[in-house]
Order: sequence, then structure tokens, then C-alpha cells
Amino acid sequence: MNLFMNKTLIPTAAIIALMSISSVQARPNNNTANKTDTPIHFNKSQVSTIITGKLNPDQNEHWYQFNATGLQYALINIAPLSGTPETANVGVLQMPNGKQDGTKGGIIYQGCLPTTGHYRLRIARNLMATQGRTAGYTVEVILLPKYASESLCK
Repeated sequence: MNLFMNKTLIPTAAIIALMSISSVQARPNNNTANKTDTPIHFNKSQVSTIITGKLNPDQNEHWYQFNATGLQYALINIAPLSGTPETANVGVLQMPNGKQDGTKGGIIYQGCLPTTGHYRLRIARNLMATQGRTAGYTVEVILLPKYASESLCK
């Protein structure tokens, strides 16, 4: 429908509201796993795991996933991967409730997880400081069990 040919104009607020509704419906649900996310596994009795990876020159990010319980203490640290010309040093933790927390390099998250559910971890290159070469990373994910987190997450 061409709004300019029709003599009745739709108010701007109504158009914005309709655009907002359609964009909300198109957004993926953070509580469901993305099929391209790499699962983070912890072996039995293991509270820490190390992930290493590389972003190819045409790749800007990689996503990981894990499940956790609310009020579990977590620490996520990004470090360079030796032998790679660049470091993917941006980390963002996406919570089940849609909130995000993260930063560039070093410890990107440290604290008590807010809720039980599916967490996604984005590792990315710093687009302001890249020369477009292979970017490596080493990520340590520490996730304390509920009983060990109790005194830290009161």
C-alpha cells in the first residue's frame, strides 16, 4: 500500500509501534540454543575448562553455550593464543533473561549468575584494533557448583 497515494496518512507513532512489534517477533529467544553455538562441557567434578580457538580473517565472532543455575559463581577470562597474529579479546556473556555483560580482554565476567538457564558466550575480535588476520584466543571458564557458590553469592 502506498501511503502517499492514499489521502489518509497513518500517524508516525502508529508506524513506529508496528515496526517495533515486528522487530520483537523476529528476535531469537535467548533461552534456546543456537544450532551453531559450540557447547562448553565440564567433566564430572570439574569446575574449570579451557577453550582455545581461532577466528579466520573473514570471521568476526564465535558463540559458545552452557547451562547454569542461578547464584552459581562464574569467572570467564580471555587470553591470547600463542602463535596467532591477533587476539580475539572481546567477550560478552548473554544471560537467559536477555541481559549481557562483558568487556575487552582479561576477566570479562566475574560474579554470581543471575538466573537458571541457558547462557551464551560470544568471543569476538575488537573491530577497532584488527588488521583482519587470524585472531586466536584462550578462554578459561570457571563455574563453581551451587554448594561452593553459597558463601560468595549471598
